[in-house]
Amino acid sequence: MSEQSVIDARQLAALLTDTKLVILDCRYDLADKEAGARAFAEGHIPGARYASLHQDLSAPLGRYGGRHPLPEAEQFQQFARAAGIDTDSRVIVYDDQRLAFAARAWWLLRYFGHERVSILDGGFSAWQNAGLPIAKGPADPVSPGDFSATPSPERLLDHTTIYRQLDNPPWQLVDARDAARFAGTSEPIDPIAGHIPTAINKPWIGVTREDGSLKSVGELRAHWGDLPADDLLANYCGSGVTACVNLFSLHLIGRDALLYPGSWSDWCAHIVYPETETAEKPAM
Repeated sequence: MSEQSVIDARQLAALLTDTKLVILDCRYDLADKEAGARAFAEGHIPGARYASLHQDLSAPLGRYGGRHPLPEAEQFQQFARAAGIDTDSRVIVYDDQRLAFAARAWWLLRYFGHERVSILDGGFSAWQNAGLPIAKGPADPVSPGDFSATPSPERLLDHTTIYRQLDNPPWQLVDARDAARFAGTSEPIDPIAGHIPTAINKPWIGVTREDGSLKSVGELRAHWGDLPADDLLANYCGSGVTACVNLFSLHLIGRDALLYPGSWSDWCAHIVYPETETAEKPAM
């Protein structure tokens, strides 16, 4: 795995004195929005800053855009600068949920033009298990960074684009949710069960081990090996968050891929509140 994309706990520990290092703690709990911030205060990697999914890594909710809309460039730039991120910073992101939220931060940084970002393999648990030092309380103050956020819309697909090309898509839709939600036998969050027509299922949790560590590049290639190498993969999940775990794994094996950031929650919104040009509800 590329050192630029993945870093282990010992490697990160050796970098803690680097003045160009920025660490983002992305732990989060969808059922308790403040749980991640509390966990950060109880213990975090020294020098880390907290990145909240709903405050820092998402825009405010609207009718469309899903449960965790992408932040606008100005919002993300403000957060990144407050975290001390410069144009040439090396950013390390971590969580403790098998990359679920760290991958979102990784993807957003790259989407807004900051390529020098890595994910901590195994997350906070790996750091703890290595017996490395832990800081408590609020984050240390930092000088504002100078990072300028420039979005890369070519990395995205939106509802209209997908809807119009369902009959002959130039990509393969990949649904990162668990098998039951994909099949429509269980739907604990969204108002409609099922999946986008033509999609196949690759649950995001399948790219890591139970301890939260990434599978090897060989295992990841095998995981994605049933999809032709020249297929353009368009990834979605419930709200554009865990699909980024799939995107990260595809990056590690050298495959370009797209994100439908609104994902299933946005698709449902367009069915419940159809726009004029898509007034006919798509088949499920």
